[in-house]
Amino acid sequence: MNDKYRVSWETFLNPEALRPSLIAASIYIAAFEILKTSLVDRIKDFFTNGFDQNGLRIDPMYKSDVLSKNRSVIYASLEWLRDAHAIDDADLAVFERVKELRNNLAHALASMLYEGLPADFRTRLNEMVCLLDKVERWWIINVEIPTNPDLKDEQIDEAQVIPGPIMGLRVLIDVALGSEEESKKHIAGFLKRTRKG
Repeated sequence: MNDKYRVSWETFLNPEALRPSLIAASIYIAAFEILKTSLVDRIKDFFTNGFDQNGLRIDPMYKSDVLSKNRSVIYASLEWLRDAHAIDDADLAVFERVKELRNNLAHALASMLYEGLPADFRTRLNEMVCLLDKVERWWIINVEIPTNPDLKDEQIDEAQVIPGPIMGLRVLIDVALGSEEESKKHIAGFLKRTRKG
C-alpha cells in the first residue's frame, strides 16, 4: 500500500478529519444555492407587481429585459446584473469558478472527501461570499434605500450595510464550523430575543 493511499484512507476513516470536511462541503453547496437564489429572485421580485388569481403578477418586461438574455435563468440574471453595472466580467469569472467547485462537490463528494477538499476550497468560498455580498449590497444601496420613503433623509454609511443573506451565512459558518463558544453565543442571543417578544 503506497503512502498516499494509506494517508487518504486514514483521513477518510478519521471522524475528526471527515466531519469538518463534510460540513465544509455542505456549507459550500448551501452557500452556492443562496447565491443563485439572490441572483435570480432579486431580479424577479423587482419585476413583480403584486398578486392576482394566478399568483405572482410578473411584469412582461421581465421576459423581454431579463429572460431574453440567455436560455438559462441564472445566466440571464447575471447578464442583467452586468448590464445594470452591479457586477462585471471579473464577477462572471468568479461565478464560473465557484460553480465549477460546487458541481465537483455535488457530483464527486465521496472522492473529494477521500482525497481531501481542493487546495483552493477556502479561496472559492471567499470569492462566493464576496460576490453574494456585492450583489446584495448593490440591491440595498441602489434599489431598496432610494425607494424607501422612510430612508429619504437618512445618512446611511454604505460600509456599514450588512445584507441579510451574508449575516445568515456567517451564522451558518459560525455554528457549523466555529467553536462551541461561538455556537453557544448564537443560540443564547436567539433565546434572549425570543423571550423578550
